[in-house]
Amino acid sequence: MQGWNGYFLKVDLTKSSATAEPYTEDLALNFLGGRGFAIKILWDTLKPGTDSLSPENKLIFATGPLTGIGLPNSGKLVIASKSPLTGGYGDGNSGSWAAVEIRKAGYDALVIEGKASKPVILHVKDRTWEFLDAVDLWGKSSFEVEDQLRAKYSKLAGIISIGPAGENLVKFATVVSQKGRSGGRPGMGAVMGSKNLKAVVVEGTQPIQLAYPDEMKRLAIDGYKELLAKPLFSFWKRQGTMSTVEWCQENSCLPTFNYKQGVFDKAEGINGFTMEKMKVSNRGCPQCNMTCGNVVKDSEGKDSELDYENVVMLGSNIGVGDLSQVATLNRLADEFSFDAISLGNAIGFAMEASEKGLISENIGWGDFEAIKALIYDIAYRRGLGAVLAEGVRSAAAAIGKGSSDWAMHVKGLEISAYDCHIAPGMALAYGTSAIGAHHKDAWVITWEQKAGREKYDEEKVDHVIQTQLLRGGTFEALTVCRFPHGSLGFELEWYTKYLRASTGKIFSMEELNQIGDRILTLIRAFWVREYGSKWNRDLDVPPMRWFKEPLTEGPLKGAVLDLEKYNAMLDIYYQKRGWSKNGVPKRETLEKLGLADVASQLSSSSV
Repeated sequence: MQGWNGYFLKVDLTKSSATAEPYTEDLALNFLGGRGFAIKILWDTLKPGTDSLSPENKLIFATGPLTGIGLPNSGKLVIASKSPLTGGYGDGNSGSWAAVEIRKAGYDALVIEGKASKPVILHVKDRTWEFLDAVDLWGKSSFEVEDQLRAKYSKLAGIISIGPAGENLVKFATVVSQKGRSGGRPGMGAVMGSKNLKAVVVEGTQPIQLAYPDEMKRLAIDGYKELLAKPLFSFWKRQGTMSTVEWCQENSCLPTFNYKQGVFDKAEGINGFTMEKMKVSNRGCPQCNMTCGNVVKDSEGKDSELDYENVVMLGSNIGVGDLSQVATLNRLADEFSFDAISLGNAIGFAMEASEKGLISENIGWGDFEAIKALIYDIAYRRGLGAVLAEGVRSAAAAIGKGSSDWAMHVKGLEISAYDCHIAPGMALAYGTSAIGAHHKDAWVITWEQKAGREKYDEEKVDHVIQTQLLRGGTFEALTVCRFPHGSLGFELEWYTKYLRASTGKIFSMEELNQIGDRILTLIRAFWVREYGSKWNRDLDVPPMRWFKEPLTEGPLKGAVLDLEKYNAMLDIYYQKRGWSKNGVPKRETLEKLGLADVASQLSSSSV
């Protein structure tokens, strides 16, 4: 095969062994890579009902046929597993030199199972590997681990690690690379910690074999030039995703006080223009000229890498209006290896529970010192922190008293940074996301604002599906960043050209959409298989806060979602995806997508 290496490195930590195993061209053509490889491996090899934190669970670092090649924004890695937070499929996309180095080492994925008897580092260099003692690193932050390992290995070595949140099995712990590249929101860091795997270091020296290397070189150069010429490029370089703070404030969808409101009276203090005044540098993923990581000095004088979701979830959502303080909270999240989005949700949930007198702890909105202390308590599972470490779904079940209505999650994954009191299309995107309430697969809210936010119609359903197939399917399988196309308008034709130059195969966008459909449908089947009799369509419905509690502030005061109309949209969504009224892929849909074997594994009543 050209464009793919054709091998997975399968690692058993229990046995301290690793084997390079070939896979078939048929797998590559039908699932491409990245998220496609990850879900196929999990479906085929994971016994249904496996405990997410058991040695039997798999931790997968997967690349795609465009990963690691010198083309725009291709330094991406999908980190996947069965999620300890949601109990379903979980993954995250992270920019890291590990993505490049895995490909240069001769693999398209690392597939890790088992549990080491003591903390270890997995070091891979081309077709050799070793397991190194990491006892002295256990308990250290991801930043400390990065510094120590970076001093030992090559400048461009791919280094991925966890901090104390991962070690202590916080259900929304991530893996971290390059002091701010965090991935795996649904608890991939906890899975890594459960295996006593403190870090992975990858070094590769081999060139990636391409079908048409000269053509790829020309196309890559032209692609970078095209991005530089885009009208929004210069402003993107200034603010990246941080410009979204101002847009959301103007459009009443800025998460505020645990999603009670869509506007924040201190929004100006945390927006992109305030960030520009504090900015000291940019960071980005490998092979990216759209560097979106805005580095500022935090309230303790340390570097913190900011983007929109992290800033608002640790800012307006918990009442903090000082960007230097938000930056400190964000840095702590990266050092501990927390998902900052879920962390902001958990803190917001605790603040509201405190406000309502449901817990004994007094945690006021915007109380910076109390928030910092709570972050440490969550990382080390102390007191209230131990409850919040399980995620807001579990915390609400423990506290009760109606708190599930304002535990802001879908399927256990906390909602990411857009209030949907009057955004039914974005609410549907959250409800049907492949991993739970995440914006990555279908960020449709700016389109929805132009199309009419008050509408509940088929056009919105179509747009959500189209966006999911592209962003959650094609881009996650190739594996490349969504920002060139989604934020600057980089034309989709570039990706079919890149794919041909890499693999020698010609794929139309229609064919890539079908592959995306196959991947997302298999992910849905995985959820249904893991949930069994507990599966129902209510799992695709966002929190009741958006349906029951209208906004009381801002220009859209009084706005609230309509549950009946939302469910009508959900029915249309299911029909168009070829799923049952309970959100389960139908047998004929699975067969059409080449997944007949999947249908046979789901219960006949479900399919």
